[in-house]
Amino acid sequence: MPEQSNDYRVVVFGAGGVGKSSLVLRFVKGTFRDTYIPTIEDTYRQVISCDKSVCTLQITDTTGSHQFPAMQRLSISKGHAFILVYSITSRQSLEELKPIYQQLLQIKGSVENIPVMLVGNKCDETQREVETKEGEAQAQLWKCAFMETSAKMNYNVKELFQELLNLEKRRNMSLNIDGKRSNKQKRADKIKGKCSVM
Repeated sequence: MPEQSNDYRVVVFGAGGVGKSSLVLRFVKGTFRDTYIPTIEDTYRQVISCDKSVCTLQITDTTGSHQFPAMQRLSISKGHAFILVYSITSRQSLEELKPIYQQLLQIKGSVENIPVMLVGNKCDETQREVETKEGEAQAQLWKCAFMETSAKMNYNVKELFQELLNLEKRRNMSLNIDGKRSNKQKRADKIKGKCSVM
């Protein structure tokens, strides 16, 4: 299949079991499954609005294991935006993002003009190992955005993808494609000056 220039590629990284697939499936299909099935690599597509036309948001859900370094490098080099997911119940999962972030810097040169989101997933869990402020501090260190989500409770999932699109400075992107906005939404757009989720 030939690559289309109007694809916008988002790559999701993180350790095994942090909920990468759950976040992606919740966003794309609105579903959640309790069972853990390890991913090698899956790609999902969602139609979004981009510069007043339509393009495809291509979400690549990567493996949580480190068995496929070449795939990881390829995903980084082809990606336009990145979601780095850890579980708030596992400090180790946050640590495991550090080499991925370093590789991102190595391949992309800088993340200044690249949308990167650090995501603390499973914020519905009570066995917290990583405090919100620690996630925020790490995101500040990495000069990226931060958000806590729960794929299970559908908390901040759509917001996560919308915020990631808002970080894209070179294109005007939105999860909303029908062009119909309420007056309230138009006002909010003027204030924010970027994108909107419907």
